[in-house]
Order: sequence, then C-alpha cells, then structure tokens
Amino acid sequence: MKWLLRPCLRLGVFALLSLGVMDAQQKVKLSSDILALAQQAPATAQPQAASAGGTDVSHLQAELQQAQDKLKDWPNLSRYRDANSQVHPPRPDEDRVVFMGDSITDGWGRQYGKFFPEKPYINRGISGQTTPQMLIRFRPDVIALSPKAVVILAGTNDIAGNTGPATLEAIEDNIASMSELARANGIRVVLASLLPVCDYLKPQTDRRPPEKILAVNTWMKDYATKNGLIYLDYYDAMLDDSRMLKQQLTYDGLHPNDAGYEIMAPLAEKAIDKALHGPPAVPPAKPPVKGSAKPAKRL
Repeated sequence: MKWLLRPCLRLGVFALLSLGVMDAQQKVKLSSDILALAQQAPATAQPQAASAGGTDVSHLQAELQQAQDKLKDWPNLSRYRDANSQVHPPRPDEDRVVFMGDSITDGWGRQYGKFFPEKPYINRGISGQTTPQMLIRFRPDVIALSPKAVVILAGTNDIAGNTGPATLEAIEDNIASMSELARANGIRVVLASLLPVCDYLKPQTDRRPPEKILAVNTWMKDYATKNGLIYLDYYDAMLDDSRMLKQQLTYDGLHPNDAGYEIMAPLAEKAIDKALHGPPAVPPAKPPVKGSAKPAKRL
C-alpha cells in the first residue's frame, strides 16, 4: 500500500480523475476505492515513517473528498440552495437586482467593500467559477428570485482555464445565453466588463492575458449595444497609465480591495438605474421550429 503515499502516483490518480475517459459515477467510485486503500496503511511501518504516512494519507483524503464534492455538484448548485429558499417574492415596488459572478462578486461585501447597504440587491457570486457553471445555475440563482435586473460579471476565470481550456467564442456564447434567459423572463440585463489585472503584487497576466480580457470586453460592449442591454464599464475606470489594474485598487493584482469596490459601486448603481428606468430590451427572437418553414418552390 506504500505506493499510495508516493507523490508521483497521487498526481497520476488526480490526472486520471480529470480525464474525460470515465463518467462522473466511475470517477467517484475510483476515488472512493483509492481512499479505502489509503486508509489501510500498514501497521508495521517504523514510527517516523508511520507519522509521515499518516499526514500524507490525511492530505490525500482531503483532496479526494474535494474531488468527490466537485464531481457531485460541478456548478455548485448547493451553495445558495438554502439561501434561495428563504428569499420571499419581491414587492411590486421593489427594484430587486441579482449580481451573478465569480470571486469578484462573491467577495463584494463579504471580504472587501460594502455591498449596497439598504438596497434590495442579492449577491450570487461563487469564487473560481466560469461561465458554463454560471449558466447552469442561472435559473435557480437568478430567474427563480424574480429580480427586475441582473448584473453579470463573468469570464476572467474562463480565460485562466479554471475549468479547462475555453475559447473566447465559448465565453461569449455563455454570456449571450445567460442574457437571453434573463430577457426571456422579463429581467433587464447589465453586462459588466471584465476587470483589468496587473503583476505589481503577484503574477496575473500569464493566466489572464490583457489582450484576451480586452477582446471579451470589446465583444460584450458591441453585443450589449446591438441587443439593447446595458454595458457596465469597470475596465477603463480602473486602468493605470500602463493599461494595467491600478495597484491601489487591488490586494493581489486580480481582486478589488476596499478602494476598488468604491470605484465599482457607483458605476454599478448608474448602470442599474439606466437598466431599470430605460426602455426595455426587445426579447430575443425565438428560433423557427424545425420543419415549420415552407419549402421553397422549385423552378
């Protein structure tokens, strides 16, 4: 059983879990089998080796548990399930707004900044998430809460590859799909630009190249204009002279600090006000039903 404690073989196990050669149930079964084997460490080992092995096994158990949890609930639908059940239907005069996003949204008011005191705004950010994960939970975490508007801030973790390689087109498609879901349910849409990053405090631009961030923002602004949505520009407001995130607005080159959220809050408020009191966007056109089109006349 000592082979289970070798770092190189542990790495191989997790590499296998990450491959697409097995379905989710098979991956969970494999991780459970390995965990059971790891718990059967030999009792005849020397005291020092046993101590080191015990620490190693505990670490392996924790990692396997995290892998199992993620496989069972990849979009993390459980994060807000209980909180959503406690949300009452909005009053007729209530300007409820849901913020959908990743750690930049998740940390707003929970780690840094103030999340709109006295406003009927709901935070539904989850740290580390990508646009496909948000798209899956968009119905329970946004639509089911019946807001008048939604602020979507998503895409930087896709660029970083948090859930695997993602093309810019895939990011754009997922953002467009969330927007269409919202509009189809009478929810006004605010599309928030991705924030810039910087390397002043920690390396960030290697995983999130500024040119890719700018490309997503350029597409987003154009998409919002063409579809009557509101584009919320955090990006330009937070740039320094080197076209990087201002150092005084972040604690790690990626996430805002108190000063960063102080810049973002009034911009968000202005965009929300424009969305709530401006003309409604035209609902997305429904695609034609397959087979319903009349055949063209043959000449």
